Amino acid sequence: MLPAALSALAWMAAPAWSDVTYHIDIDRPDHHLATVSATFPVADAGQLDVKLPNWRTGRYQLLPMADGVRRFEAVNADGEPLTWHKTARATWAIELAQPTEVTIRYQVHATELGDRSRHIDDSHAYLDASGVFMYSPAFRDEPLSVTLSVPEQWRSVSGMDSERAHQFVAPNYDVLVDSPIETGIHQDFAFRVDGRDYELVIWGEGNYDTEQMVADLKALVAAGGAYYDHDYPYQRYVFMVHATTGVRGATEHLNSTVIQRPRWSFAKRQEYLSFIGTASHELVHTWNVKAYRPQGLVPYEYQADNYTPLLWLAEGGTSYLQNLWLVQAGIMTAEEYLADMAKRLERHQQTPGRELQSVAEASFDNWIARGGDYGTNHSVSIYSEGFLANWALDFWLRDGGSGIDALHRALYQQHRLPAAYNNDSLQTLLTELGGRDVTPFWQSHIDGPLQLDIDGLLAQAGLALIPAKKQKLELGVSHDDSGKLTRVRRDGPAWQAGLTPGDQLVAIDDQRFDPDLWRQTLAQHEAGQKVTVTVFRRDRLMSRELVLASAPDGKAKIEPLASVSKAQKARFKAWLGIDWPFD
Repeated sequence: MLPAALSALAWMAAPAWSDVTYHIDIDRPDHHLATVSATFPVADAGQLDVKLPNWRTGRYQLLPMADGVRRFEAVNADGEPLTWHKTARATWAIELAQPTEVTIRYQVHATELGDRSRHIDDSHAYLDASGVFMYSPAFRDEPLSVTLSVPEQWRSVSGMDSERAHQFVAPNYDVLVDSPIETGIHQDFAFRVDGRDYELVIWGEGNYDTEQMVADLKALVAAGGAYYDHDYPYQRYVFMVHATTGVRGATEHLNSTVIQRPRWSFAKRQEYLSFIGTASHELVHTWNVKAYRPQGLVPYEYQADNYTPLLWLAEGGTSYLQNLWLVQAGIMTAEEYLADMAKRLERHQQTPGRELQSVAEASFDNWIARGGDYGTNHSVSIYSEGFLANWALDFWLRDGGSGIDALHRALYQQHRLPAAYNNDSLQTLLTELGGRDVTPFWQSHIDGPLQLDIDGLLAQAGLALIPAKKQKLELGVSHDDSGKLTRVRRDGPAWQAGLTPGDQLVAIDDQRFDPDLWRQTLAQHEAGQKVTVTVFRRDRLMSRELVLASAPDGKAKIEPLASVSKAQKARFKAWLGIDWPFD
C-alpha cells in the first residue's frame, strides 16, 4: 500500500488544467474504508453546498448512500477549518466568510457491491461516483481529475480518459458519475472492432471461458455498430465483469458497463446466454439511455426522483433489442431466441398485474415499485412488459414499412443529448415512421394495460405459441421451504379462498403439508374439486375451503406453423434479421 506521504503527493500532482480535483486513498481495504478528498475552485462568500447523489444512474430508486460517509471536514485555501452543517440527507452546507478555494475530506465505507455503487475489499474496489465522490452544484460543469492511491499490484480501469496510472480526467461531474472505476487484481483482455477499442476486465474466479467471451463480445459489438449504421457514441468501451458470490445484475454507463454474476454460473449454455444477453442489454443502453433518453432524465437530478412515463422504451426497449442483437451476431440461434420469447409470453399470461397497470404507469411509478406479491398481482415490469410492448410496436411499425430499428436510429439522430424526447415528440415520430396515426395503438398498448394479440403477432411471422400439453392441479401460490406463503396469485384458487402471503400451510384435507410432496397429494383430486386447506395465521389455526384449478405442467413453445407464406417468412426476417431457418 502507498504510504500517506505518497498519497498526498499523488493528490497534489493533479493536472493544472483541472478545476476540480478528487483523490481517493484506499487506505483500509480490509475494513472496506477509504479516504476521499475533493478540492473545488474559489467559491464566492456565503454558502457552498456539496452533495452525494441519492441514487445512481441505471437504478431508479433512492438509496441511502450518504450513510456511508463519516469524518467529514472542510478547509479553506490556507488549510483552516470551515464551519459546516448538514441541511438534507446528502447535502453538506459549508459557510464561507470570504471567497476561497475549498477542500473537503471524508471517510467512505463501501460494501454495497450488489447496488453497484461502491465496494472495497482487499482484492479490488468498485467505485461508482454516485456513492463515492461528492459534487458541488456550483461546479458540476467544471472539468475534473480523479487520482487513486491503491495497493501496489492493483490496476485501475475506467471509461474515462487516463493520463497516467491510477488517474482519470473528465470534462464534468456528469461524465464522472457515468464512468465507474474498477481497481484491483484483474484479468484483462483488449480488442479492436470497427475502429473502436474495447476492454474486458474480470474480477474474481469463476468457470468462465475468456476466449469465448472475447470472441462473442467482438461479434456483439459489431452487430451493435451495424444496427446504428456504424455511428457510435463512443471511441472506447469497457466491459467490467464481477465473478462473485451473493449478487447479480448489471448497470449501463456512458462507455462502460459492470456485469455481476455468480462465479460458477458461466459454463452451462443457458447460464452463458444469460451472461452474454446481459452484456448485450448494457451495450444497447450505450445508445438507448446514454446517448438519447426521455425528458425527465435530462439532465439527471441526483438528489431526487427523476420521473418519466417512457422507461418502457428506455429499459423495456433495451430488453427487446438485446436478444435481437445476439441473433444477428450469430451468438444465439433462432430456436434459443424463440424459447426465450415463449418464456416471456408465458410469464406475461401468468402476471395478473397486466390487467391493471399500463407500461406508461409502470414507468412513472418505477421509483416506488414494491415488487413481490403485490407487484405481481397489481403491477407490471418496465423490463418484461416493456419488452412485449416494444415487440408489438415493432410489428406495428413494420406494417407501415418501417421498424423499431428505424425508430432507434431516428431517436439517436434527432434527440441526442443534450436534447430529449417526450410523449408528444415520440408519438409524432411514430406516426411519421408508421405511416398512420399512432394514437389507437398508444391507447391500447402504452397508456392502457397492454392489449397483446399474441397469436396474431406470431402468425405474422409464421409462428404459433404452443402451451404445455400436460396439466397439473394448483393452489395458485408460491411458498418458501417451510410452507409459508410468499405469493398468492390474484383470482387464483387460494386467493378466492381468502389465503394471503404469510399464512403458514399446515395441511391439505387434514393431511400434513409436505413442501416436497404436496403436489402428489393434489394429484389424488381433480380440477373443480373442493379441498380444505389448514394454515397458521397470527399463530392460530384456521381452515379455508378452496376449489382446485388446473394449470399447464411444463414449458410453452413457439413453433412454425404447418404452412408458411413468403410474406410470413419476410416478416420473420425483418423481425430477427436472419432468414427463415425451419425449411
